[in-house]
Amino acid sequence: MERRGVERKAADRRGRHAEDRAAAALAAEGWEVLARRVRTPAGELDLVAERGGLLAFVEVKARATLADAAFALGPAQRGRLLRAGEWWLGANPGRGAAGVRFDVVLVDAEGRVRRIADAFRLGDQG
Repeated sequence: MERRGVERKAADRRGRHAEDRAAAALAAEGWEVLARRVRTPAGELDLVAERGGLLAFVEVKARATLADAAFALGPAQRGRLLRAGEWWLGANPGRGAAGVRFDVVLVDAEGRVRRIADAFRLGDQG
């Protein structure tokens, strides 16, 4: 069990590092990060960001390569993210006046970042 705890802590550190990289990349593009690691009844949102009234729920995927990261988001997780986003909107009325989208930020082992804007939409669960 001790090994499992060590692995979990290492994964958490990698995830936080990837989220830091993603948040910095968004800020460099003029996005304001409103929230990080938001826990909702439907699941967790990694980042919530807004720019010019456009709200983005951002899922961060960190893997050894950008390609591996790109394939790490399956239909069930998309559905969870959609439900979590709906919950967040209900709890934060007035946000997303210019629209809402779901972005995915990929981070590889070298720290390279790639954002896929508007990666999926409501009703696009697989």
